[in-house]
Amino acid sequence: MAIFSVYVVNKAGGLIYQLDSYAPRAEAEKTFSYPLDLLLKLHDERVLVAFGQRDGIRVGHAVLAIMAMDVIRQRNTADGKRCWKLSGNDTTCSNVYPLVTILGIKFVVLADPRQAGIDSLLRKIYEIYSDFALKNPFYSLEMPIRCELFDQNLKLALEVAEKAGTFGPGS
Repeated sequence: MAIFSVYVVNKAGGLIYQLDSYAPRAEAEKTFSYPLDLLLKLHDERVLVAFGQRDGIRVGHAVLAIMAMDVIRQRNTADGKRCWKLSGNDTTCSNVYPLVTILGIKFVVLADPRQAGIDSLLRKIYEIYSDFALKNPFYSLEMPIRCELFDQNLKLALEVAEKAGTFGPGS
């Protein structure tokens, strides 16, 4: 599960902050002879290496193509949501989660539909914005956010959200 991007939009509709937190996976092309020393398994609509290591290929790596034939293809989900390509042959569906504050500031998170706790994450991002951008004496409302503490705490909140899935009341 992943959180792809975070956007902060001012009340006039201007983008004042953008963070792309999705790092595309590195791809490596390897050619093997038969019999294959690796055990492959299908997991979560992906073909993964389940056993064996060889030439930098390790357990957990995804197989994208076999004999130049794509293993994963772009598609639509059963409920009609569109899937889009992030990099290479990796297709991922995403949902857009917005939060509009009383001040008119909009927080938008682009995340995997299976990611849990996005509402709590949005409230946490608003709390981080209040603590580290609005309380900064050098920040003026409606201007781009250029605050290192805001960046650090937002990245930390995204890491916690991706690992734990949710934010509790005291986080």
